[in-house]
Amino acid sequence: MTGNILLNGKKQRLNYGTIAYVTQEDVLLGTLTVRETITYSAHLRLPNTLTKDEKKGIIDGTIMEMGLQDCADRLIGSWHLRGISGGERKRLSIALEFLIRPRLLFLDEPTSGLDSASAFFVVQALKNVARDGRTVISSIHQPSSEVFALFDDLCLLSGGEIVYFGEAKMAVKFFAEAGFPCPSRRNPSDHFLRCINSDFDVVTATLRGSQRLRTAMVEHLYQQQKDEFCWQSNIHNYQPSLMAEADKLADPLGNLATSDIKAMLVYKYNSSEYASRTRSRIQEISTIQGLEIERIKGSQARWWTQLSTLTQRSFANMSRDVGYYWSRLGIYVIVAICVGTLFYDVGTSYTAIFARGACGGFVTGFMTFMSIGGFPSFIEEMKVFTKERLNGHYGVAVFVLSNFLSSFPFLAAISVITGTITFYMVKSRTEFSHYVYYCLNIFGCIAVVESCMMIVASLVPNFLMGIIAGAGVLGIMMMTAGFFRLLPDLPKIFWRYPVSLMSYGSWSLQGGYKNDLIGVVFDGLWPGDPRLNGEDVLKNMFGLSLDHSKWWDLFALYCLFLTYRVLFFVILKLKERTTPFFRSLYAKRTIHYLKRRPSFRRKPSFPSRRHYNLHSLSSQEGLSSPIP
Repeated sequence: MTGNILLNGKKQRLNYGTIAYVTQEDVLLGTLTVRETITYSAHLRLPNTLTKDEKKGIIDGTIMEMGLQDCADRLIGSWHLRGISGGERKRLSIALEFLIRPRLLFLDEPTSGLDSASAFFVVQALKNVARDGRTVISSIHQPSSEVFALFDDLCLLSGGEIVYFGEAKMAVKFFAEAGFPCPSRRNPSDHFLRCINSDFDVVTATLRGSQRLRTAMVEHLYQQQKDEFCWQSNIHNYQPSLMAEADKLADPLGNLATSDIKAMLVYKYNSSEYASRTRSRIQEISTIQGLEIERIKGSQARWWTQLSTLTQRSFANMSRDVGYYWSRLGIYVIVAICVGTLFYDVGTSYTAIFARGACGGFVTGFMTFMSIGGFPSFIEEMKVFTKERLNGHYGVAVFVLSNFLSSFPFLAAISVITGTITFYMVKSRTEFSHYVYYCLNIFGCIAVVESCMMIVASLVPNFLMGIIAGAGVLGIMMMTAGFFRLLPDLPKIFWRYPVSLMSYGSWSLQGGYKNDLIGVVFDGLWPGDPRLNGEDVLKNMFGLSLDHSKWWDLFALYCLFLTYRVLFFVILKLKERTTPFFRSLYAKRTIHYLKRRPSFRRKPSFPSRRHYNLHSLSSQEGLSSPIP
């Protein structure tokens, strides 16, 4: 969070096309095949000046370079789909960033979780990228000797200090010159990590102290037995002190703490020719002129091409992911049949007034509430968007618009199927215009609920916490919709204004009641009582105002939908602009508070026993102790 980023020795903005970053976690859409994933990414980023054949050639070449020919037409895999292996997923993640041939490619532990063979092929693919004139910088997790042999340069870091930086093949020589030679049959990377990883010094010191105490006890017993049974010749064959000395000779690193070894290595490196060579090279690069990198502003594909490509990809993902819409569609059909049979042919009796009100409240409130079920699938899509957006693949507006366009057919199908079953089974009205309004009302409710969940997803990226937060927000909207308590009876401050105005349920329920009751005449409570028309029921029993038509209520519902989508866009843009600032501010405040603490002091680079108390309590017994 602090420091300078220099590119060719100068401060420059790392623009799109200059760098690419492959995260440790493979963020991919599991419903797509390998070829489809690379193809969609190519259409999103490659310039429109390229022909289809040229793009296809780049796609096929990337697949071949990453060794993905055998799995090119297989699905990546998700929770319900069997897919490719971990090594193939990692190579696919690298291929996606290598499409535009970036000058710098950063990778965060690309071999984590892979077996030795998969790790070797992944790093070999990176080696091929480097041979093409690109710079590849990667952190690595426990490389094998074969993987380590593929590296050109090596940087060893420990506790924020550089232990070694230079050619990988010269690292063994440096450690030997520093007094810590690598054994002939040991993996160099294992030897380096053991020398500089001080995370387990306390544990090692404790174990060493316990072993020293156990050895002392064995020697004491040995001496006691020797005094008592000195006539037995075979007792002299056991000498524990000599065994302990042999163990020390077999493992010379066991005599020193890792922090001491690391401090000595840092001291040796800072005064070595490797460090001076690196500093002179940096100075040389800084003085060279004419190394300005051509800046590319964003993706080279046109906005319309990005929109159509993202819409196609999102639609393919939604249609193949069972949990996105298909499972919800099935639940909606089942619930619609239940509602239809429960309120079947509701009629115009006096009790039908309350039955119609309950049916409308359930359909516009509880039934549309089930749209929260697609939240986990949307979270996965948001992860892909976040990764691609950070690498500059496309903009926020394209993502928001393409998501709605791809989900529109599914939302329309759910609305029409649910509305048709419920409307014609309940038989509240018979006119076709009322049926159209009924379906449009359901569509608007579902669309607003999905928009609310998108806002929640942008603020709470964890799907479990997001479902809890989303359920709470939608519950408040349902509570102020006018079903549980009439709108005129709501407290004016906060609940009536502005909460009920921002609630989709209040507008949807008002329009639904007007669509259902206006023009209908109901029987009185008792035989002979005057009949009640729908307008009187709306004003006197439901407390609704008739100064505007149901179409204004529907218009307000769709305005609410548009507002939530725009708010989702604004939140994504604000997060993109403000997140680096707040992270930097947090880091600076943390460093400021740490510097004020007396325990936060810089330790010397050369080992000192004042700063390293590595003897366990058991091993300190009898060592300069004031206790007799």
